[in-house]
Amino acid sequence: MSLPESIHLEIVTPEQRLVNEVVDEVVLPGSEGSLGVLPGHTPLLTTLGIGELMYRRGTARRFLAIAWGFAEVLPDRVSVLAEIAERAEGIDRERALKARDRAVARLRGRTADTDIKRAQVALQKAIIRIQISEGVGPKEPS
Repeated sequence: MSLPESIHLEIVTPEQRLVNEVVDEVVLPGSEGSLGVLPGHTPLLTTLGIGELMYRRGTARRFLAIAWGFAEVLPDRVSVLAEIAERAEGIDRERALKARDRAVARLRGRTADTDIKRAQVALQKAIIRIQISEGVGPKEPS
């Protein structure tokens, strides 16, 4: 049996189907870290974290901000069911900057009533949105 030469990628949210195309590579933000998928990948089901999803066809790369959900990986198909998925061009950068600033302010000025986890998640989502909107992938921690 020969390996498939491409992957059919489908990305859907509760509101819409964002991607339905044939690609050469997919990199997902798994809940336990980044997961790269090439044609012929071993089947698996994984939960998604918050991060960047990249897919490539030839030399053209596209990026989406993703938060939570599931991905089913088969040798010739990747199906992503995401709670949140946004293309770079659909991200309101100013809104993301304000969300980042609010989250940072909540974390810096936290009180006993501050939901730390919620503020950290809001900050993480805002940073990913900003980076994707600028056409820059996530940075490695320094």
